[in-house]
Amino acid sequence: MSKKIDNSKWRDILSEIEKIVTGVSYRTWFLPLTPLEIDEKAKTISFACSDRFKIDVLNKQGRYIPIFEQCIDKVYGQPYKLELLYKTEEEIDKILNEDNDTNKTYHVYDPDESNEFKEEFYLNPRQNFDNFVVGANNNYAHAVCLAVAESPAKVYNPLFLYGGSGLGKTHLMHAIGHHIMEHYPDMKVLYVSSEMFTTELLQAIRDKSSTAKINNFKQKYRNVDVLLIDDIQFIEGKEATQTEFFHTFNTLYELNKQIVISSDRHPNKLTDLDERLRSRFQWNIVADVQPPDFETRVAILLNKAEDQAKEQNITIDEDFMEVIDLLAEKIKFNVREMESALTRIISFSKVFNQKITVKFAKENLKDIFSVRDVDITCETVKKAVCKKYNIKITDIESSKRKREFTYPRQIAMYLSREMTDLSLPKIGESFGGRDHTTVLHAWDKINKEIKTNQALADEIKELKEYIQ
Repeated sequence: MSKKIDNSKWRDILSEIEKIVTGVSYRTWFLPLTPLEIDEKAKTISFACSDRFKIDVLNKQGRYIPIFEQCIDKVYGQPYKLELLYKTEEEIDKILNEDNDTNKTYHVYDPDESNEFKEEFYLNPRQNFDNFVVGANNNYAHAVCLAVAESPAKVYNPLFLYGGSGLGKTHLMHAIGHHIMEHYPDMKVLYVSSEMFTTELLQAIRDKSSTAKINNFKQKYRNVDVLLIDDIQFIEGKEATQTEFFHTFNTLYELNKQIVISSDRHPNKLTDLDERLRSRFQWNIVADVQPPDFETRVAILLNKAEDQAKEQNITIDEDFMEVIDLLAEKIKFNVREMESALTRIISFSKVFNQKITVKFAKENLKDIFSVRDVDITCETVKKAVCKKYNIKITDIESSKRKREFTYPRQIAMYLSREMTDLSLPKIGESFGGRDHTTVLHAWDKINKEIKTNQALADEIKELKEYIQ
């Protein structure tokens, strides 16, 4: 009969592996694996990964299989046949959640262990401060997160992080968790998504046979030193969840415990959230994570490429750097997607035994380049801005001086300079034959204002994402 692999055993296996292989091999081939099941009758043990290339390499080259089996044997005291399977992230999540185990990758409260914590998997070991690439887009968020990690509940409490998907909010939260666990080993750190919080609350409420589950739920979330809760926007419209989180927040705050929250929007934009929560989210620091500029995107990709270079025998030559530049140019608003594209092209180069070049990248990442190769023009920008502000293109091109027209016009000029290769005179010509100095003035005005006006910065971000 199959059962899930005990997570303490998996940690022990990883510990044994780490003693034998290089750090690069450990991070590249073993950490991405997810433990699935152990079958005592068949004497098999299975692990999965959502990266098909890594599963293929592990199974085909055979170099790491004996090491893996040796470490499993040492931890369990008996041999098992190893099965390494390719599974999509959705399939892995489904398997892990079959028994309502909603706590994967988080520290989980266990009421049967003297109010102590046990680890169900763990915070992602690859997401720490050391490998977080800092740029102009995230330097403030990085600085306050590091300050929180170094002095929990002493400087910035609560801390609210917000920004678009795939920009590094979760990475920063995991980094906070790792740093605190390393430097404050007695502190209880709990990282969870708001969906997990909601699911566990509903499960506790539905069990009408006893009040024990509700009490255990409250103990779990209120008896921690650090609560990291991701994607808080998912509790919008969920009245019971909001009420419980309100009380959890108050309890932790009054006990001077650190609270870190992330969202895809500024608290003021969470319109379907209790005003009491919105207010509390802004009691201290609200830090945004913006899309990285070109130079930072290149640094992120180069950092990831260098991490894989030794193990996969990759040469980061001029052709490879051209591919990095290309990906950085084409994928502007989602770091996770950008890194995924790089991983895919490296995998394809190994599978097809082909050198990584721009031509090879374009041939094998058509789903990315076909979407993004559409030229962005002033017309594209004007249409998006007019739709956003509910005005006509003729209004934006006219000489009307009302603010309802001039402000969107300046925003459109700013975006035209940021997102097209057109010269200032050409942009001015597209906006009713205006002089290039008018365009430059509009760009300068908006560029300065977005640094102090968060609402405008959010609108510009939304427009860029829509246009792109």
